[in-house]
Amino acid sequence: MKRLATAAVLLPLVIVFILKASVFQFSLLVSLLALLGLDEFYRMALPQRRGEGRAAAVAGACAVFAVFSASPVLPLFTLTALVLAFTLVALFRLKDIKQAAPDVALVLMGFLYVPLLLAHLVLVRALPNGVSWLFLIMVIVMAGDSAAYYVGSTLGKHRLYQAVSPKKSVEGALGGLSGSVIGAVIAKFTFFPELSIGDCCAAALLLGVLGQLGDLFESLIKRSCGVKDSGSIIPGHGGVLDRLDSILFAAPAAYYYAFFLF
Repeated sequence: MKRLATAAVLLPLVIVFILKASVFQFSLLVSLLALLGLDEFYRMALPQRRGEGRAAAVAGACAVFAVFSASPVLPLFTLTALVLAFTLVALFRLKDIKQAAPDVALVLMGFLYVPLLLAHLVLVRALPNGVSWLFLIMVIVMAGDSAAYYVGSTLGKHRLYQAVSPKKSVEGALGGLSGSVIGAVIAKFTFFPELSIGDCCAAALLLGVLGQLGDLFESLIKRSCGVKDSGSIIPGHGGVLDRLDSILFAAPAAYYYAFFLF
């Protein structure tokens, strides 16, 4: 009930915000999500370096906001500056030399995993049909997630990836892809008439597969770090990364599909 109540409150707010917010305001929201998600990542992966993790989370959020700039150089400059800055932090704040390489690798992985992937939502919003594409991503991911849950719970017999996510099944994954395609077709006939049926199928399968892989990847990170949820900021849902894991992988695919093929 807590999970459903949270969704009933947050989902309408997200929809209204996407409809009403400017690209600048949307960029601020995505930067905030990057800050929270990256902080969760470092709390899981580098619990012994919380000060540096918080600083890296703030820096990563700034890198996401730099995507809003009209200059294509600024985001690349920001990401490059972050890489140089935090490698130098590791060099001059050495604690355990045997942990230096793994710690630096995890800091840099955090930048690639959260800000780099999440920044594509800002790029999607800046497209001519940006609002429609954002809603399409949400529909494909949410329809796929719901269908995978119900099909897997009812018909699931063959484990999809036992070591990473014991409850997920092959039947649930296939049901999720079917749900994503149905959701994309509904999107065409409700708010995104510019899509062709071919676009619906291609985008749904591409984003649906990547969304499920994003979910599995976050499960891999959590299992590796020995935690159940990435955080507890969203009642009944866990952390920000727990809600964005599929979108992190789906957003870049949506942007490049829209930019190169649509």
